[in-house]
Amino acid sequence: MNAVQLERYGEPEQVLVTRDASLKEPGANQVRVRMRAAPINPSDLLTVRGSYGRTAPLPFTPGYEGVGIIDAVGPGLLKHLRGLKPGRRVGVLAVGGGSWQESLVLSARHVVPIPNDIPDEQAASFFVNPATVIVMVRKVLHVRRGDWLLQTAAASALGKMVIRLAKHDRFRTINVVRRQEQVDELRRLGADEVIATDHERVEDRVQKITQGAGVPFALDPVGGAMGGSALQSLGENGRLLVYGTLSGEPIPVEPRWLIAGQKRVEGFWLSEWAREQRVWAMLKLFREIFALMRAGVLVTPVQAKYSLGDIQTAVREAEKVGRTGKILLTIGGE
Repeated sequence: MNAVQLERYGEPEQVLVTRDASLKEPGANQVRVRMRAAPINPSDLLTVRGSYGRTAPLPFTPGYEGVGIIDAVGPGLLKHLRGLKPGRRVGVLAVGGGSWQESLVLSARHVVPIPNDIPDEQAASFFVNPATVIVMVRKVLHVRRGDWLLQTAAASALGKMVIRLAKHDRFRTINVVRRQEQVDELRRLGADEVIATDHERVEDRVQKITQGAGVPFALDPVGGAMGGSALQSLGENGRLLVYGTLSGEPIPVEPRWLIAGQKRVEGFWLSEWAREQRVWAMLKLFREIFALMRAGVLVTPVQAKYSLGDIQTAVREAEKVGRTGKILLTIGGE
């Protein structure tokens, strides 16, 4: 079978190759999934560079999620309890990577049956961004109707999901972007306020919007000076949830920013959160995600699709500034 492989860490376009790999048989409580599609996420590219959480032993096949068809099951009770059998379409939670290949063996715990009305291109991205949004907003921060939530990198696919969820759940968003030309797009999507950092200072604008109170909640995947601005925008007892390091720079923290008003900075990593949850909690989360997909809230626009053999072009396109949708690796037919 074909598999994208990483033999040394570095720039994705330079170090990723497509090679032949051996087909594996599932063991106890495992299934083998014939992959159909997998997205290219920022976390995938950070992994390829060796700068995302834990590094994996090389050679390594990237890809943390996707969709496919079960074509073999190993012995064990778990597959019967989950209703998993050959021919079942499933979402793949490749917690250790590996979705960028034609066939993947993984635990039956890490596949989720996909409802028939969810198309492949949405099912392929059903977990990383949608689950991150739902968990951060509803289950960690507990944002309520009418609350203000500030987010940086608001023009990202995940940022746009937050805006749509805000309209659905009726909380208000302040959305930070880098360029003025991104403002109108987010306003059309339903953003309450948009701040372009090439035109104005985040902290000053937040003070005007909130009449000096600051925001109770903020999300930041950037770090660096942008994360510092998010922190300074918090109001009394405000919470900043950091879930990425896109800038590669530390957040500057003055102790008085935290002391005044007893503010908090917390980290969030979806895989760590999921590891602590019981099965019923994860099943409830998946039901929430599928319902919000049907409602048009947690949808993932797709800009382009590439085969595994075009991986260099695919990762190059995935990193282009101003991209309007996800880059998807198509491994099989719809």
